[in-house]
Amino acid sequence: MNALKLTQIGNSVGVILPKEVLARLKVEKGDMLYLTDAPGGVTLTPHNPEFATQMDAARDIMKQRRHVLRELAK
Repeated sequence: MNALKLTQIGNSVGVILPKEVLARLKVEKGDMLYLTDAPGGVTLTPHNPEFATQMDAARDIMKQRRHVLRELAK
C-alpha cells in the first residue's frame, strides 16, 4: 500500500504518484489514467473501461456478422 498526499497544483489539488506506482501501472508523464468507482472505494487504471465495453460489443457483432464482413471486404 502507498500513502499519497494531496498537494496544491495551480488552482487544483492533485496527487503525485511514486515511481514504483507508475512502473506498476506502466504509465508515464502525459498518459491518461481512469478513475472508476469500486465497491471498496475507487480504482485507478490506465485502461478505459468504457472503451473495453465498446470493444467487447464490437467483437460480438463481428463474430455474429462474420459472413457479411467478408462480403464487404471483397
